[in-house]
Amino acid sequence: MALQSLSAEKLKQEQITKVAVKKKGKTMCNRLAAEKSPYLLQHKDNPVCWYPWGQEAFKRAREENKPIFLSIGYSTCYWCHVMEKDSFEKEDIAELLNKNFISIKVDREERPDIDQIYMDVVVGLTGHGGWPMSVFLTPEREPFWGGTFFPHDQFKEILTALSRAWREEQHKVTSSASKIVQSLRAAAEASVPEQPVSDQILIDALSAMEKTFDPHYGGFGSRPKFPPSDKLMLLLRLYRRGAGESALNMATKTLNAMAAGGIYDHLGGGFHRYATDARWLVPHFEKMLYDNALLSMAYLEAYQLTGNKNYELVVRETLDYVLREMSAPEGGFYSAQDAGEVGKEGEYYTWTYSELKSLLTTEQLKALSDTYQISKEGNFEDGKIILALREPASNWADKYSGELLGALKVLRKERSRRRPPHKDDKILTGWNGLMISAMTRAYRVFSDSRYLNAARDAATLILNKMESKSGLLRRYRDGDARFAATAEDYAYMIQGLLDLYQSDFDIRWYRAAVKLQNEFDARLWDTKAGGYFSGDSDDLIVRKKEFSDGATPSANSVALLNLLKLYALSFDQNFKKRADKLVKVLSGRVATYPAAYPAALVAFDYFLDRSKEVVLVKGKSEKEFKETLAGLREIYNPNCVLAAAGSGITAVPVGEKRPPLGGKTTIYVCENNLCKLPVTDLKQAKKLISDYSAIKAR
Repeated sequence: MALQSLSAEKLKQEQITKVAVKKKGKTMCNRLAAEKSPYLLQHKDNPVCWYPWGQEAFKRAREENKPIFLSIGYSTCYWCHVMEKDSFEKEDIAELLNKNFISIKVDREERPDIDQIYMDVVVGLTGHGGWPMSVFLTPEREPFWGGTFFPHDQFKEILTALSRAWREEQHKVTSSASKIVQSLRAAAEASVPEQPVSDQILIDALSAMEKTFDPHYGGFGSRPKFPPSDKLMLLLRLYRRGAGESALNMATKTLNAMAAGGIYDHLGGGFHRYATDARWLVPHFEKMLYDNALLSMAYLEAYQLTGNKNYELVVRETLDYVLREMSAPEGGFYSAQDAGEVGKEGEYYTWTYSELKSLLTTEQLKALSDTYQISKEGNFEDGKIILALREPASNWADKYSGELLGALKVLRKERSRRRPPHKDDKILTGWNGLMISAMTRAYRVFSDSRYLNAARDAATLILNKMESKSGLLRRYRDGDARFAATAEDYAYMIQGLLDLYQSDFDIRWYRAAVKLQNEFDARLWDTKAGGYFSGDSDDLIVRKKEFSDGATPSANSVALLNLLKLYALSFDQNFKKRADKLVKVLSGRVATYPAAYPAALVAFDYFLDRSKEVVLVKGKSEKEFKETLAGLREIYNPNCVLAAAGSGITAVPVGEKRPPLGGKTTIYVCENNLCKLPVTDLKQAKKLISDYSAIKAR
């Protein structure tokens, strides 16, 4: 059952019973006005008798023997807005739904566990998925038909046909639904034989990526192209461990092309959701918190490895966008910005040539045209212009000098006068965990305290506001924390806390990570087959586990890397045993189709490498400690955890009983909890930390 405080639930139910809005002389039966989800609230004035997911809707469906129409989407989903205007705001559609169905709205970002189940059904029935998702269920929540977006007339025909089928052939419908559920449960319970985990699994993954890599524009496959953040971070790791130039070339080609293209916001910073074309030019204009967190980490690692200043610029502009536009005053990061109003997608971000000519001086327009793809014909629909660099490998830092700098300032000021895209201001635990990781890692590389402070504020909000007696919660908005945390919430938040600990060495972040990991294990670990269930709510028809990566990395893969790092810091054998089991659970799946599991392969890379635990022990000099720490942070070794000890620092277990030598700042470099002789020389320490286990040649 979804976790929430009793007082909040009581208030919500009181609000629901009072919802009877008079509109155009008709009584509305829509029950969404009491919700906190921006997506559900967007639909609160529809003439459809919407219910939120819950027992009230299920009970009524059973009592009236009506099928359920389940509509799943999210507030920044462009086609969700289109379907609302095209169908859900129309009286004829509302009449059909209200007469023949019990209609339920779900925000997929609040309840990804529900979304995962019914998305599997839709993909199985139609061969593709997406949002809005439209699924028809029996009163027992068993699916019998589904799809995604439907235009008004087609949707009307579907509603008419399905309501007739329910009335006239209900036994066939329920029988079909039962078979679908049996199939879902069989898939959820299916096991995959484990495979040996060696460097070969990484080599096979590299070969698989080479086969689908686009050598002209970067990325993998053809259009549409989604940012392959986890694949890029995997490629950088493979190159570091000697897998060859191909790994680095695929990563840098893609990073350059994305940052040069229209998928990147060259005025405001940050990345859009995906590119509709192969060249990364025309984006789907919504911006998601998770994309910007994951891409920031990918560009940051590329900067550490290559020293390319362009990558530093992208990271800073992206995180500064998040600080400026996506940060809550009380701490935490908002979820998303949409693509624009229906029929006006991208209007906020695009320009006409006449606009540019009227706003800029001749010199500024020339400077802009020399750097960006500017023409009278435009590069987008209706002659509009999306800002995209002419040369992907050019020096992007040039935008901060001369006439071009002046032009960009003018355009930023002009854009600030436009109506900004809708912002989904709910705070999600998992997505905040990802951004905490991005902010803290950027702090460690750039020493910019703004990033560390933002990460601390977000972690503090979640630990203070989003933990209940029953466990971690998923969503916070407008003072209301609700919904049981999913596997991704635990995995991403634990990762964020571990990154935060390695940034300021405050023991509370480590302790919070250990507490959440133990809670995660107790709530969601499958004690029979291993692996973490996506959720534990009792309103689901099947309990799933997700192993492959989607727009975000698999929670099980992130959890594996967390467990390995927790063991390195704590010596706790329970973490090691669980990590070993997860390696076995993932191994067969990864070996069969490595391209679908880049996050698991990142964890396997840590597992297979000579990963390091490094303890920095403060001596008598604070200055010496800080200078040594800064030197250590120059190293690109993602398979390393860093702890601190010494005067004024509460040590984690790996750092206990490690004295400074002769009062000097001292570095202990360990592998698998076995430490080499401590050193005080920074160069010597760097050499030890940079050592790795080379991937065997193909």
